[in-house]
Amino acid sequence: METGVGAGAGGRAAIDSAIVSVAGLVHELDRLVAGGSPAGAGPDPLRELSEASLEGLEVLARIEAATAAAKVRMIAVHAEAATLLEAPPVGAYRESAQEMTMVAEIACVLTIGERAASALLGQAHALTTTLPAALDALQAGTISWQHARAVVDETTGLDPARAAALVAHFFDPEDPNPARGAAPGDLVPSRFRRKVRAWRERTFPESLEERHAIGVADRRMEYRPDVDGMAWLSLYLPGDTACAVWNKASAVARGLQGPGEGRTLTQLRADVAAALLMGARAGGAGGAASNPGAAGDASNRDASNPGAAGDVGHDAGRSFDAGNGPHTEDGNPYAVDLGRIPTPRADVLVTVPVFSLLGLTDEPADLDGFGPIPASMARRLVADGAGSFYRVLVDPRDGAPLEIGRTSYRLPESMKRWIRMRDGRCTFPGCSNHTQDNETDHLTAWQHGGTTGISNLGQLCPKHHRLKHSSTWTPTPATMNEPPGWTSPAGRHYPAEQPDWQKPQWPPGFPAGEWIVPPGCPPCGASPFEEIIVAYLAS
Repeated sequence: METGVGAGAGGRAAIDSAIVSVAGLVHELDRLVAGGSPAGAGPDPLRELSEASLEGLEVLARIEAATAAAKVRMIAVHAEAATLLEAPPVGAYRESAQEMTMVAEIACVLTIGERAASALLGQAHALTTTLPAALDALQAGTISWQHARAVVDETTGLDPARAAALVAHFFDPEDPNPARGAAPGDLVPSRFRRKVRAWRERTFPESLEERHAIGVADRRMEYRPDVDGMAWLSLYLPGDTACAVWNKASAVARGLQGPGEGRTLTQLRADVAAALLMGARAGGAGGAASNPGAAGDASNRDASNPGAAGDVGHDAGRSFDAGNGPHTEDGNPYAVDLGRIPTPRADVLVTVPVFSLLGLTDEPADLDGFGPIPASMARRLVADGAGSFYRVLVDPRDGAPLEIGRTSYRLPESMKRWIRMRDGRCTFPGCSNHTQDNETDHLTAWQHGGTTGISNLGQLCPKHHRLKHSSTWTPTPATMNEPPGWTSPAGRHYPAEQPDWQKPQWPPGFPAGEWIVPPGCPPCGASPFEEIIVAYLAS
């Protein structure tokens, strides 16, 4: 196995550098602990103890990251040294035996399984050869091991030049087009992974259509028994269909909530999904719709369409027990009477580059609550025109939102959709709650002088909405295109995760460096139409 660190002096220097980083952070932690005021000596000893503990946790997280980097470098050096110590393998069998020997050795030393050891070898190889900037960030403690793994996973299959471009975008501040918003280490790993994946799919979309076709052919349902008399049931579906199923179940579950309903939204969502699969349907549901693939209007699908996510039976108004079939007894705690609520509609935003919508490029679109989707899927969604589907066009010049398409323009709803598009999720640090479940909240309360404008609004899930009003967690101001950050009760600031818009791709032969500007419009400014939309939404 080849690595990017030599087994000789270069490998020793790499290991020494990693150990020095760990030792420096340990010294910083020791100084932090030793430098604290003796118990009861400070003006506010309890607050000082709390602050010291938080600072210690911060340094410990960096120590864990630096330790992971040292482990990576040691594994890479060992792999190359072990390869050089062995005679060159003759034949595939001997080469496989050497690889298995190396994996087994590392697995025994770290007391992990051989599958995990093999994955660790591959990750060490990638980080020391094609992703050195990510490894340097890990060694400095600015990202965690989970962040580094996300980079490795999302660069798999990319050639070295494209992998280097991805790493430079997120880790090199001198890159011509650096990532916007929070730094990689300021995002929880799952959010960072999604951001990296979205950038990769937008920037290198050539294989997305092909991979999507392979994935569609592999769609399936899986059943796995679990403990305590429970089981898991999962569906592997195209993204727009899965999004439609989720939104339908969520919308019906929210419609069932009320003073007399003791189940949580999570429990209701599961009960609704089971009831729909068992043959029930929401009251008022009509017949087949003409858009079986649209992600927004899941409630009007024809059950005969295998990709539909709407009505799957004809027993309207009956409740179902997921284990025992249809019944009407009120005593069953899992019953869902779908006949007592109207058919819901779940609004879905799909952000589509203008040229991609016109079929001039194959740049991916972005489905709210899911992520990048193939251009062909986005064009089909627009052509099908689901009643609760809202397309969002982006500016060909810089990728910023241009306008929201809708047949009705009531101000509050338009503003809410703009906030959903800007924030993408609950704005609280680390929360990934989708926009369908969130509430639009005044950042500065109305009674405290807050206005009802986009710069004073943000999305919060119900949990963090309650936290905002029952604690001293405080949101920072937002802007038209940037969501709010947050300040904790301890005074620590957590920046906002801004959308990482990219300049859309231009059609071949189209003068990308020029923009056809109507007479009287500044070349780099907004068009009158944009100005009208922005003023309308902000007023």
